[in-house]
Amino acid sequence: MFDTMKELIEYAEQNDKSFSEIMIEHEMETRGMSREEVFEMMQQNLDTMRDAVKKGTTGEGVKSVTGYTGQDAIKVHEYNQKHKALSGYDMISAVEGAIATNEVNAAMGIICATPTAGSSGTIPGVLFKLEKSHGLDNDQMIKFLFSASMCGMIVANNASVAGATGGCQAEVGTASAIAAAAAVETFGGTPQQSGHALAISLSNLLGLVCDPVAGLVEIPCVMRNAIGSGNGLISADLALAGVESRIPVDEVIMAMDKIGRNLPASLRETGIGGLAGTPTGQAIKEKIFGESSKNELFS
Repeated sequence: MFDTMKELIEYAEQNDKSFSEIMIEHEMETRGMSREEVFEMMQQNLDTMRDAVKKGTTGEGVKSVTGYTGQDAIKVHEYNQKHKALSGYDMISAVEGAIATNEVNAAMGIICATPTAGSSGTIPGVLFKLEKSHGLDNDQMIKFLFSASMCGMIVANNASVAGATGGCQAEVGTASAIAAAAAVETFGGTPQQSGHALAISLSNLLGLVCDPVAGLVEIPCVMRNAIGSGNGLISADLALAGVESRIPVDEVIMAMDKIGRNLPASLRETGIGGLAGTPTGQAIKEKIFGESSKNELFS
């Protein structure tokens, strides 16, 4: 469809179309569906995201099977209600949704992979925060997801969205970046500004390794989504303020791809290096899987 963000931005400007509208038309054409049918498919994704956030932030929340993650979204929610959060109520609201979603994922619940299960909390964290703080209606939220999808397709086709291939920069980094781009569009930014938001957000997380403790999508994955949601919101604000990425967005994506390829295997979702390779990380793995699960760290 489009090989680069530059092509997408130029097409959007020349035809006076948003990223979301371009993606909607693409889905209608490739799937042979009506606009209403395509919207309904995305509505299901939005509903799934909302259900996960609700499940993770109500009652006692959720806990993973291992018990090593869970119920932190509840703690964050209560903290945000009772204290003046250092990073602000709205930002912590985004963090709350991001953590809740990934806790539901770790607890084997149903989530919407955006773009992966490990990064599933970043976009809901941003989106539901904006709904709460800026009154987004359902139609705007659906279009937000289409816009993020359009950008995500280009990132995936030029780099990777898999931690096993490119580290967590490819997962949470991508989720954060496409959320930033979609947020800019939602609030009246230009296609160029969406491109800058994507570039800034992705630049901020370049080199982020994928080092899940015990090979499970729990530690540090849940908390990285909290950072991803905050990064996406900040990057969107920067772009809307007129700040530009000095490195073109497609070159940032290219850089992510090259960095990912150069990461050692121990830092690409193998659960061997990074935090997974610490004494505590190895002890957790041994406790979950037994003595035979111990790994020799790559030198």
